[in-house]
Amino acid sequence: MRTQVGIVGAGPAGLMLSLLLHRAGISSVIIENRSRAYVEARVRAGVLEHWTTELMNELGVGDRLRKEGLVHEGIDIGINGERRRIDFKALVNKTITIYGQQEVVKDLIAARLAQGGEIVFEVTDTAVDRLDGERPVIRYKKNGEPFEIECDFIAGCDGFHGICRPTIPASVLNEFDRIYPYGWLGILSESQPVSHELIYSHTDRGFALFTMRSNSVSRLYLQVDPDEDINKWPDEEIWKELKRRIGPETAAKLQTGRVFEKGITAMRSFVVEPMQFGRLFLAGDAAHIVPPTGAKGMNLAIADVLFLSRALDAFYKNKSTAQLDGYTAKCLNRIWKAQRFSYFMTTMLHLNPNDSEFDHKRQIAELDYVTSSKAASTALAENYVGLPVD
Repeated sequence: MRTQVGIVGAGPAGLMLSLLLHRAGISSVIIENRSRAYVEARVRAGVLEHWTTELMNELGVGDRLRKEGLVHEGIDIGINGERRRIDFKALVNKTITIYGQQEVVKDLIAARLAQGGEIVFEVTDTAVDRLDGERPVIRYKKNGEPFEIECDFIAGCDGFHGICRPTIPASVLNEFDRIYPYGWLGILSESQPVSHELIYSHTDRGFALFTMRSNSVSRLYLQVDPDEDINKWPDEEIWKELKRRIGPETAAKLQTGRVFEKGITAMRSFVVEPMQFGRLFLAGDAAHIVPPTGAKGMNLAIADVLFLSRALDAFYKNKSTAQLDGYTAKCLNRIWKAQRFSYFMTTMLHLNPNDSEFDHKRQIAELDYVTSSKAASTALAENYVGLPVD
């Protein structure tokens, strides 16, 4: 098989890249080790930055997003029960949209297949080779039969645990990592959200996040130890603790419901440099991880492939390699700003068990400043709704 761009991974990054390349008249093939049903049901983050929703509409995949997405004009930050609003619309005239990653994936898969695009699901033994030549290849098996795709370029959109990044020689890569001393206990519940917008709640008992996947499904989080045993948290105790970590007035409005998903998520930051080797280009979680506090993961992945699609378009139109050569620098400029913001949100809101009383007093002062200063609130809003992708 022959294509111009071989894409490993049918998550938001790989699917979006394929759509962007199709718009530019560039052929691509996506391979994915999971089934279509699995990737379309895989629940992940659901906050779309302002520019991400605009891009989906521009590509003609925003119909369901416009009908079902929940547009938010701000967030609330709680300080030991007192809620303070950060008004995105008033501060920066932009919004965010709540729309689950699995819904984005469904829309992108349907659109790509409708265009006649090729997505090969349920492959095994995937490998990439000849990365430093002009004809790199992707090898895989489907139903036990071996296949090979010869490409001009390969996009590694296969996540943190994928096969693409490990194929780059260790001597080439620099890895930057931070592990946080807390995790999130998260639940999905059949219950109406307690607020129409997200509430980030800092308390002396720890952090809690009150968000949603729809008007009838709540997504709720509690700060816990990263190695916490989920079996120690029956549903009733989770609801009690959620109520303890928000003001009494809001707690009285918190509806309980059937919990149909529960898990512990560790918190980490990770960046690899460079994001390219020969004709292999990494995008999304294959190259970087952010803690979920800043709601940046999926948006960063889509920004990566937007930059990559522009670089590939320039190459095929005029044989210019300037944007391809500058891909890593272009992406990292945005990635490190997102890492900074995610670190800022995470450390400002969580209780660090290693902090002194001085640190905690300073933390409260920072929360007070960020929520009472227009300049500080504007900086938070600007980052939360998404920095420019020009």
